[in-house]
Amino acid sequence: MPGIIFHEKSPVSFETFLAERTTVAFLIIKKDTLIYEQYFQGYTKDSILPSFSIAKSFVSALVGIALEEGYIHSIDQPITDFIPELKDPGFKRVTFQNLLAMRSGIAFEEDYLNPTGDIARFYYGRNLLKFCLNLKVTDEPGNRYNYQSANTQLIAIALERATGVPLSEYFQEKIWKPIGAENNAIWNVDSKKNLELKAFCCMNASAVDFAKFGRLYLNEGSLDGIRIISKEWIQESLSIQNDSRDLDRYPYTYSWRVTAQGDFFAKGVGGQYIFVCPHKKIIIVRLGVKYADVPWPELFEKLCNEL
Repeated sequence: MPGIIFHEKSPVSFETFLAERTTVAFLIIKKDTLIYEQYFQGYTKDSILPSFSIAKSFVSALVGIALEEGYIHSIDQPITDFIPELKDPGFKRVTFQNLLAMRSGIAFEEDYLNPTGDIARFYYGRNLLKFCLNLKVTDEPGNRYNYQSANTQLIAIALERATGVPLSEYFQEKIWKPIGAENNAIWNVDSKKNLELKAFCCMNASAVDFAKFGRLYLNEGSLDGIRIISKEWIQESLSIQNDSRDLDRYPYTYSWRVTAQGDFFAKGVGGQYIFVCPHKKIIIVRLGVKYADVPWPELFEKLCNEL
């Protein structure tokens, strides 16, 4: 277990290192045993914490389940089969696969420093569906990687149309209950009037329950002998299929990043992580306020190699 970590030529405890870098929860699970658990800034095991873009990985998992259950015929199915009122005719060429891989060709600005940009309007706007229906396709789908939260929101809308039930209910029934979550998952919505789920960012849960979702992927979609997601979907979700790379140069798959070592992780703005190390059977969850200039995936890999 981490004891001392060196920084600026002075040894400090691992807990101090985490606390000084705005961490609020840090968990390490190895071979289904919780070997490290610390909370900071007044948070506890039962605190409900935001996932931000980790939520995209939940939506990705639901696509695999809906595919297995026949609600979606293929990930090559056009999104307009479920959202025909999309105004731009270019959406007829946009598939689930394009959206999952962040290669849809839509025009959407993912600039978190722009208070009037698209992502700000997504976070704070009160009519997400109306915003999505007015999006435009400006590049050939499949051509180019461009990380855009609108892609995941479109998937969520399509999933609700395909299954006929609210995404939060589908998620609760198909994933949250089967993984044995200890606390409720709380999703943010755009407004009391529209109740459109902010599926691209805003699922809130406890750190332990985020780890249980990581355990589902570590076990290739099966827990305690019960199949929750098909093994084929887990493998496809984590397979590097093109040259897509995130800002840190990690290969981007279906809402997951993959490392050269074969580990993979879900990531949310501010430094939220579910990190899975298959060869050591380790899951690491880090939730925080900021990234704090730490290359967290590199640190996670070092921890996994030492444990």
